[in-house]
Amino acid sequence: MNRQVFWETVVREYEQRTPKSRAHFEDAIKCQVRGGSHNIRLFEPYPFYDVQCCGSRVLDLDGNEYIDFWQGHYANILGHNPPVILGALRTELERGQGLHTGFPSALQLELAKLVCRLTSAEKVRFSTSGSLVTLYAVMLSRSFTGRSLTLKISGGWHGAQPYLLKGVTAYQNGLRQGESAGLHPSCPDEILTTRFNDVDDLERVFGQVGERLACFILEPFIGEGGFLFVSPDYLRRARDLTSHYGVVLVLDEIISGFRFHPGPLSALYGVKPDLWALGKVLGGGMPVTALAGKREILELCNPKAGGRRVRFEGGTFSAHPGTLVAGLTMLRHLSDHASEIYPKINALADKVRREVPAIFGRKGINAECTGHPNEAVSGSSMAMMQFPKPGRSIRSPEDSWNSEVCDPEMREKMVRVALAARGFHAVHGFGSISAAHTEADVDAFLNGVEDVASLMARA
Repeated sequence: MNRQVFWETVVREYEQRTPKSRAHFEDAIKCQVRGGSHNIRLFEPYPFYDVQCCGSRVLDLDGNEYIDFWQGHYANILGHNPPVILGALRTELERGQGLHTGFPSALQLELAKLVCRLTSAEKVRFSTSGSLVTLYAVMLSRSFTGRSLTLKISGGWHGAQPYLLKGVTAYQNGLRQGESAGLHPSCPDEILTTRFNDVDDLERVFGQVGERLACFILEPFIGEGGFLFVSPDYLRRARDLTSHYGVVLVLDEIISGFRFHPGPLSALYGVKPDLWALGKVLGGGMPVTALAGKREILELCNPKAGGRRVRFEGGTFSAHPGTLVAGLTMLRHLSDHASEIYPKINALADKVRREVPAIFGRKGINAECTGHPNEAVSGSSMAMMQFPKPGRSIRSPEDSWNSEVCDPEMREKMVRVALAARGFHAVHGFGSISAAHTEADVDAFLNGVEDVASLMARA
């Protein structure tokens, strides 16, 4: 395949269908960095700009319709603007409530009780972004233990916050380098990394510095690092080691919380962390996150904690009334309809993971999909298209970002535009299934993949 020919072809196709988005982009970059406010949404040569989103579909400025598998950064498990959430918000607004007040709001307790019941957490505090709750998780861990070192997974993404901006996607030195300017010089040295699902490497790190670690943070379903589930043995060993060394175990379940069942993914493994970071699905399409877990750790947010107090004050819009309504409605709906929602979305994603490699294989192109469940997880609604080199397979974040093992540029850049030119919005080659998606949506996507694979083979 001639990569340049393929890229030029799909860009030309995309530009032909999106002239209004291009004009909007050229205007937007005059006053916005890259034309927007979140880099992953701003793909080359320019993004399409949405004007309406409903269910599985998105309409852009040019009148093009897309079947969307990004679904609000995987937050919209019911699809875009689901009637059950809109109805609850409309009711709240019609009674003259729902906008920000700056008061505690009785709804906070309802959502807090529900989160604690579904997770088995003792206490919870709400915030507005995943970056903030993982930041506070590290700060609380440092205060609780009196230690300064943080351990994370190579390839793990925990938001744009200074304590964890190391070893995310830059492959040099095996996903172990700092990835942002502007940090305090000590930050990179205080962040250690270990390989995902590598028990031997985990034991090595704890053997060397276990008594100096404040926390170990990991995603039980790693997102940016390749859509991979943690192995049961690895997660159990992480719990054993953190308990033995007095290290706070933080599970970042921003993606995985309520995505695979109406609770945290870790519950399916029978492992309980000290803290959970929760978000995305939790908010019902509104900006709410939560840090939940042990009472004695979270109580360090309390002004009465004295010299050990962590200034987890909350922001202006923390526990915004509208987000509480949406979050309550979402979690109740998922709990009440779990037997309908999860089997359906898992089956559709399984079809994608099964059929995509077969389609490319028939064209002589090596491809696979990650996101498969394991022995602890009965089903998965996530899939990431990967292009490993012949004889290779994706088993770790290192594999996913190493250009000698696979083709990250094809996955992240080229296929995204090729699919957009055919009416599909897919990040990382696919993304997630929502309850709004149908088998017809998936079949249409697979036909689009067939067309992309044929174009690759001809290029």
